[in-house]
Amino acid sequence: MQEERFMAVKIRLARTGRKKMAYYRVVVADSRMPRDGRCIAYVGTYSPRENPAKVLIDETAVLKWLSKGAQPTETVKSLLKRQGTWKKFQAAKEASPA
Repeated sequence: MQEERFMAVKIRLARTGRKKMAYYRVVVADSRMPRDGRCIAYVGTYSPRENPAKVLIDETAVLKWLSKGAQPTETVKSLLKRQGTWKKFQAAKEASPA
């Protein structure tokens, strides 16, 4: 009998940009990888230096990963709440039995 292995998948921020000019990508990555290391998928961007901060997230991709069990970090969760994606995920989770 073969064992199934599950990765601990996180939706988190990966830093890009130069010194003191931070720019982040919202990525889906294995939790054991380094912050800016290999990722599974890019699902958005976050630019905190703009006024107001600019957030672009692919909602369908994020909802797909959340439904598969990916866990967002606290920062990404707050960004999803700000966009309304988290509310849609919670509603879909409560609507589907299991």
